[in-house]
Amino acid sequence: MSSPLQAILISGTSHVGKSTLAEKLAGRLKWAGMSTDKLGRHPGRPWLGIPAPVAEFYARLSPETIHWFLKVHHENMWPAIRQRIEVERDAGRPFVLEGAALRPEYIAPIVSDEIFGVLLHADDAFLRGRMRSAADYEQRDGAERGLIDAFIDRSLRENAAFKDAALKGGLRIVDAADERAIDDLFDELVARASI
Repeated sequence: MSSPLQAILISGTSHVGKSTLAEKLAGRLKWAGMSTDKLGRHPGRPWLGIPAPVAEFYARLSPETIHWFLKVHHENMWPAIRQRIEVERDAGRPFVLEGAALRPEYIAPIVSDEIFGVLLHADDAFLRGRMRSAADYEQRDGAERGLIDAFIDRSLRENAAFKDAALKGGLRIVDAADERAIDDLFDELVARASI
């Protein structure tokens, strides 16, 4: 007999739908909902009142360096995230945790009957469209579009890296562009958590 599900970890790049799914699950299950964004934040989206350091980060660094810094940021965050997972489990508090810092290579090894892990992934066109819409890209000037494009490039690189890591680690991948697949995942997790 399997143990009851106690934790759901949702990985994925920016704008893939992690927060939406996590909030819906936490609300339905009456579990705590958490985000890795609250534990430490990498330079965020370069729109909606761009702080000067964020603008400089995306304007001056190469795409490879921007992506490298994100990975290092996640590596630095992982010990605190892992500790938070253990604290919540030891206390017997079921939870849903989402965030890009939940890299597939970190969460795949801890998936068990009690801990469910998934990568939300989508194709580049879907993600680019979501991010441009959120940034009001068509209304931006050339300099602002350059910053947004750098953020999108970073996110698409991460999307590809996450998929590769999930495939290597055997972590489940769900197509975030497929509403039916997301609905099926939601129903499956609600059922598993209700056993």
